[in-house]
Amino acid sequence: MTDEGVVYEPPFSRPGKIICVGLNYSDHTAETHYEQPNYPTLFARFTTSLIGHGVPIVRPRVSHALDFEGELVAVVGKAGRHVAKSDALSVIAGYSIFNDGSLRDFQHKTPQWTVGKNFDGTGAFGPIFVTADELPPGATGLKLETRLNGMVVQSSNTDRLIFDVATLVATISEAVTLEPGDLIVTGTPSGIGHSRNPKLYMCPGDVIEVEIESIGLLRNGVVDEMPSRAQVASA
Repeated sequence: MTDEGVVYEPPFSRPGKIICVGLNYSDHTAETHYEQPNYPTLFARFTTSLIGHGVPIVRPRVSHALDFEGELVAVVGKAGRHVAKSDALSVIAGYSIFNDGSLRDFQHKTPQWTVGKNFDGTGAFGPIFVTADELPPGATGLKLETRLNGMVVQSSNTDRLIFDVATLVATISEAVTLEPGDLIVTGTPSGIGHSRNPKLYMCPGDVIEVEIESIGLLRNGVVDEMPSRAQVASA
């Protein structure tokens, strides 16, 4: 999927760190039946999972439980360690959009979510990078909406983040040196497919859109994973 022949790459294709936040909207925590933590639930994504706007999200052969998570992503612009919350927003260069595509069966195989959050071709990112000075401080007060084949499946506002961007920067930097180009993927609101009855997972042919007010629209199709040449040759 392209726009007039343009093929989009992620705005930052090789970030040093992709730090994701789980359970950061109370309505999402409630729908997952977890207890609301009083410390951010942090996990990592790998760069091999990233794709750009218009590039199909890949449903792997080993799972059909491919779920959507529309999220705001903050992009670090200055290095910092032990950043005070009062100074934290000065570390952020700007913001973009993320779809944290998740394989729910693999995510819940163990208490650690890493595998289910890192299948190749499941982390859609972009297409727009908006500098921090063009948005409210911390990108607060922005409508976030996810649509699957035109149907609204998530609708919220960045005001509802439990741990806001400044808190996340201050908390993460207690342990980790944040560096320019690092991503902080801030969490998703309620409406995920896994919590629905019946469950609503993404399938080949679907189109998933994440739109954040004043930032833009991230759109991706969905395809099945194709066998590699090596796998074909050995079949």
